[in-house]
Amino acid sequence: MWRSPHNLFAVSTRLQQSSDLFRIHQSTDSFRTEPVRRTMSSFPDFSATDRPVQWQRFCDLLWYDKSMGFWLDVSRMYLNQSHFEQLSPRFTRAFQAMIALEKGAIANPDEQRQVGHYWLRSPQLAPEATIANHIKTEIDRVEAFGKCILDESIVTPSGQPFTDVLWIGIGGSGLGPLLIIKALQETGIGLPFYFFDNVDPQGMSRILSELGSRLKTTLIVVVSKSGTTPEPNLGMEQARARLEATGNSWPDQAVAITMSDSKLDQQAKHETWLERFDMFDWVGGRTSITSAVGLLPAALIGADLRSFLAGAAEMDIATRIQDLRCNPAALMAASWYVAGDGRGKRDMVIIPYRDRLEVFSRYLQQLVMESLGKRHDRNGKVVHQGIAVYGNKGSTDQHAYVQQLRDGIDNFFATFIEVLENPSDIPIIHGEYPGDFLDGFLQGTRSALSEGGRQSMTLTIESFNAHSLGALIALFERAVGLYGELINVNAYHQPGVEAGKKAAAAIITLQSRVETFLSDGLFHSIKEIQQNVGSDNTEAIFLILRHLSGSSKKYITKGDWGHPATMQFKLQC
Repeated sequence: MWRSPHNLFAVSTRLQQSSDLFRIHQSTDSFRTEPVRRTMSSFPDFSATDRPVQWQRFCDLLWYDKSMGFWLDVSRMYLNQSHFEQLSPRFTRAFQAMIALEKGAIANPDEQRQVGHYWLRSPQLAPEATIANHIKTEIDRVEAFGKCILDESIVTPSGQPFTDVLWIGIGGSGLGPLLIIKALQETGIGLPFYFFDNVDPQGMSRILSELGSRLKTTLIVVVSKSGTTPEPNLGMEQARARLEATGNSWPDQAVAITMSDSKLDQQAKHETWLERFDMFDWVGGRTSITSAVGLLPAALIGADLRSFLAGAAEMDIATRIQDLRCNPAALMAASWYVAGDGRGKRDMVIIPYRDRLEVFSRYLQQLVMESLGKRHDRNGKVVHQGIAVYGNKGSTDQHAYVQQLRDGIDNFFATFIEVLENPSDIPIIHGEYPGDFLDGFLQGTRSALSEGGRQSMTLTIESFNAHSLGALIALFERAVGLYGELINVNAYHQPGVEAGKKAAAAIITLQSRVETFLSDGLFHSIKEIQQNVGSDNTEAIFLILRHLSGSSKKYITKGDWGHPATMQFKLQC
């Protein structure tokens, strides 16, 4: 199986013909490019029980790429010949929209932004040479920095090597790095990672306690595209205060990943932090894993980041093909559309049969739900679109929610992910091999679901490594983009998230007014407080006061918590 660990752009450069719509095939001694053509012969409709029909559909609908070692089987989805015919015009428009997106069109009109995560692994596709050169430079810088940390060319101010990484980021800036670590880190290679991916004080306390004195030798990475996101700023403040309390210098151990000239970037420049890496305006957090956000974690654990990018680039080539039957991302998007009647009426259940992909469902939750979960379509019509995503891992699911999937409400489709290659150090004992049982559980669950009329698709990967992880992520990214075109929503903004941020900011402001009013040290009722802070949101005031009373802040209460209107509050002076 061919891999390109040191030449990220070899595949796409070699195949960059007049159309970019070519597939790569391997011969015994060389590679050749040729357009894929597949006949549009009809195939039988889905059957839950007819084994010959199931086999015929499996053969007719199977997508396979020898170079990447990937199979996609959508034969157990309710995707029939009539759906291909009905969806063909929509996909024609969707393919054209993706071409325009990659050429630099404003694909996110609500924020007037380009969408360029595909350029991150194929810089030559960027619409400007300056962008392409910037991407290449950042990849080189990330790779070099990671090597210097691991070979101890860069050390702490005391001369000791770095022992750990504290990663501070929220959303895609936390989920992407977490996926990289869980999926690719090998035992004893690279640095251990700890995450501030929430503003839970208890979580921060636990992580800082675990690091203990090693905080003095911890590389601290702060990720915030805008540089103003509250969660990473709060995490940074806590980590910095704890580090400086030990007499250590924050700038000598801190790294920023942010947009050029953001507030965080300006701070890092002014204080001369150890290093700064760029995030780009045209990359959203949920698609930032092939930027410094995902590449730096890969570099710090000694993973092959070039191979990771090459895998994504190779899958991008496969998913540019303007043929529904020959494009794996299009097959997935079509299956999602048919399963949910174009309205997301079925949940997506992700079941990877590999521990390394345990957090993949969490990663996809953001990628899919933040991209597709929209109130309005591009025409301003209220549509309430989206696909709910959840999952765990096989065979754990055999003992968890598969019972409901098989016998309960039929409101989902499953996505199985299997890996064929197994480690050589796990032997057969008494004629039994764990990998055989894992495969048996997967096939058994798939069959049981089909017999119950439940839909599923299966992704099979020959071997799991950085290359195949990049390809897997790129496959879902393109499927999400195509599905967004099918349902006519902007898959690249997140107005609901922004609304939540504004509402949270309003609560923090209200809390400040409540605390100011209670600073007189007297008991006050809920009604009295509400009247004096200028808010009609009595419930929010009660919830704020309950929070303040339950935290370490010194508030005295009177009344019955079960009857909120009876409560009175006083600051203990």
